[in-house]
Amino acid sequence: MKLWGGRFSCATDKLVEKYTESISFDKRLYTYDIQGSIAHITMLARKKIVTVKEKDIIVRALKKIQNEISGGKFIFEQSLEDIHMNIENQLIQTAGAAIGGKLHTARSRNDQVITDVKLYIRDEYLKLYNSLIDLIKSLLDKASEYSGVIMPGFTHLQHAQPVYLQHYLLAYYQKFKRDIKKIIIFMDFMNECPLGCGALAGTNHPIDRFFTAKLLNFNKPTDNSIDTVSDRDFLADYLYICSLIMLHLSQMSEEFIIWSSQEFNYIRIGDAFTTGSSIMPNKKNPDVCELTRGKSARVISNLNALFVLIKGLPLSYNRDLQEDKRIVFDSADTVSIAIDIYARMLKSVHFNRDKLAESLKKGYIEATDIADYLVKKGEAFRTAHSISGAIVKYAINKKKSLQDITLEEYQTFSKKFGKDIFKAINFNNIVNSRSSYGSASLKSIKLQMADGKKFLQKLKK
Repeated sequence: MKLWGGRFSCATDKLVEKYTESISFDKRLYTYDIQGSIAHITMLARKKIVTVKEKDIIVRALKKIQNEISGGKFIFEQSLEDIHMNIENQLIQTAGAAIGGKLHTARSRNDQVITDVKLYIRDEYLKLYNSLIDLIKSLLDKASEYSGVIMPGFTHLQHAQPVYLQHYLLAYYQKFKRDIKKIIIFMDFMNECPLGCGALAGTNHPIDRFFTAKLLNFNKPTDNSIDTVSDRDFLADYLYICSLIMLHLSQMSEEFIIWSSQEFNYIRIGDAFTTGSSIMPNKKNPDVCELTRGKSARVISNLNALFVLIKGLPLSYNRDLQEDKRIVFDSADTVSIAIDIYARMLKSVHFNRDKLAESLKKGYIEATDIADYLVKKGEAFRTAHSISGAIVKYAINKKKSLQDITLEEYQTFSKKFGKDIFKAINFNNIVNSRSSYGSASLKSIKLQMADGKKFLQKLKK
């Protein structure tokens, strides 16, 4: 008979057991389930709801079960539905029904499962946090390696304005820095203990939820038992963070895919992070980047799947919520390995300095600075913009670069042009003329690099 089967007159249909089980995927929560159970029984003993002797027997049995599971000796039973019932059933067999059966006093699977999942998510946040630190280190190291290298910046995937390669890489540092900051906020935000809320209404046993929360390193117990057992907002927050991280990795992947093509030839990704073709011996494919771009779609979809799962649920607990763990586990596994791979792959990426320098000559990317030059000479920006556009059109027709146009030619468009126009459109001068905070100048990059080092020093792994 099932542990909850007292009011039932027949066994559960085998097909229903197969349909409703979650042990096939929630068994990975076993350490958290046992951790929560030990805290719960310790609190019950402290409040004299069970004896210290009973607590000790239960704790020893739970630790034995944990060793059996981690050692691969534990047999999970589908008929017992989930990790909670599998462990409790084994506990009763180990410690006896008279003692083992007391563990579930003042507790429901409803508050038990959300406690397990919160403990799991807290650890997963820490994994993301530590992995992002390594990724940021790789980005900053790569930025330092290519100090002073200028490349075209893009908008609409068209050559736009010259920037330092460091500035490009530091843009991704900023994205992952925001991700870490959000993790810190969300970890603190979710760190409230659900245990003691019972099925939905709390319990009439004299428990101490604050003590349980302390044992499990939560900041405090949750405030409303109905909200607690139905709450999956913290999972939405977690999946949102996972989605953002994958989105940022996918954006980086897209650029690396394009930049590693023969048409661009900006980068070469190390052989350990690329693959070959089954038919074309010449191929070297950026499969890690392509798969990351593809996997990001699944992680982002998982966030939407959770929203769809919970959007119409009445309070408080509903069995639909069993399905939240599949998508959470999938996102956690995917994002964790993706960050670790990129932290390592970045070290293998080589940038083609010559090709980047050659690309600066394409797309007339000095045009904005020609307009700004005229503005500094007293011209209205819109007039200066029009003049600069006409110069670009002239250069295209004459098959010249903007730096090959003579001063006499420039002066046919405006008498405000002087010899200093050539200094104004020198690529080094262009990037270092950006004086606004956060710009692409070397001064700005030094500030960003210093910020990156300071940020990493503040973080504790």
